Amino acid sequence: MTDSPAFQTPLDPKEQPILDRILTIRDQLSLLKQDKSTYIKSYDVLEFYDHLIEEVHWLNIIREEHKKPLEQNRGATTSNDPTEMDNVLDDCFQLVSLFFLTVGRNNEAPAVYSMTSTIKRLLDHLKEAAFFSPKDLESVGQALDSMQETLRRGSDSHSPHLLKLLENRLDTCRNILGELKSSLGGLSMELKPVYERLVSILRSISAANTRQKFPVGEVQGFQDQLHEIQATMVDGKFLAEDSTTPAGQKVATDLLKRCLLWSDLVLSRHGKIDERFKSTYDRLCDIRNQLEKLSITQAWSLRETDLYDYQRQLDRIDESRISGNFEDSAGNKADLHAQRTLLYLIRRNYAYIYTLIISSEPVSEALLPIFNQLQTLRRCLLEVKRSGGISSPRELYPYSMKLNSIDNMRVNGKFMVGSDIPEGQGSVNSLLVECFDLSYELRFEAEDPND
Repeated sequence: MTDSPAFQTPLDPKEQPILDRILTIRDQLSLLKQDKSTYIKSYDVLEFYDHLIEEVHWLNIIREEHKKPLEQNRGATTSNDPTEMDNVLDDCFQLVSLFFLTVGRNNEAPAVYSMTSTIKRLLDHLKEAAFFSPKDLESVGQALDSMQETLRRGSDSHSPHLLKLLENRLDTCRNILGELKSSLGGLSMELKPVYERLVSILRSISAANTRQKFPVGEVQGFQDQLHEIQATMVDGKFLAEDSTTPAGQKVATDLLKRCLLWSDLVLSRHGKIDERFKSTYDRLCDIRNQLEKLSITQAWSLRETDLYDYQRQLDRIDESRISGNFEDSAGNKADLHAQRTLLYLIRRNYAYIYTLIISSEPVSEALLPIFNQLQTLRRCLLEVKRSGGISSPRELYPYSMKLNSIDNMRVNGKFMVGSDIPEGQGSVNSLLVECFDLSYELRFEAEDPND
């Protein structure tokens, strides 16, 4: 079992039988996650989900006696004083949520849980880092709105306890997002391009700092860009085109100073981190490399449940900090370079997980090979159309043969796997129709009008 956050004793001895049953559910979910011999079926996931919700029902009856029902905890490991029960439940809900994504039920309430966990971690790190782009916040805001809509649609089909729990998690994320937006509220439109460029440079320097071979010239180039930006200032201030002083000077100038300090520090270290934190650094780099590879080959190789192990490893490293600081075995704090480098890697890895989850297609992994082939065909047909079309219908034969072979796989209009009808039929059929339409348009344009 992958590491979970450190836990305490149960809140009440009456919870022990429930905890034992939930531990069994977690073990079974873990075994299902590891089984790559066949695709995961919806009814297997729904069975575990129903058992879990039933245990939550009994747990809430006990918790009501203490005036602390589960849904008031803001979501297990993010509560102020998590118990062992809270942490095991968080494991189960994380796994169930990722299973819902794996089987293509992305638009159902349980699928929201893992996303709220990742967004909460990401927002906490953005707040701690104290620099971010307005585009970052916009993306997160859109994701929260989409999840809110998912909860609204599931209000009649899912447990009110789960829905309330998810609502509270969304509210927590919105509150942090609101704080971050407020911190940029005083930044004028004139200074936004400068600020966003500084954010981009700072991130680029941090990325270069974690390369296997340190790119000295590249970092010096970023530093030169910073000096160019600094040279545009007049008396220590950024000016607008009309020579006025736009609002948000402190936000922009503080970030510029931070960028200059960080570039000097990174160049002085040449990508070498304090040996005391080398093992943590190597673990984070390894996670980053694996997630980066998944982000490139996602459509063909990602099973969303695989993200659980990465989440838990990151959570464990993140929660090992003492009052926000990384410390060695003797209790000595990390220096500024090591601290910022490790935090950058944690933040980058959570960002990868966030991107992988929001780009997950609502298609069962059983249908993903067909879905991916159709996406490739669609891209090819669109490229042919953009490049001027075809000169003869014969050029469409390879595409037509592939489309027909996929179409012939359907049984009564559905793609079957044995006797099962996997989730995502609508998405796959819609993509198939679009490909046929593109092929027809290209053929029609190529045929002689007189014919």
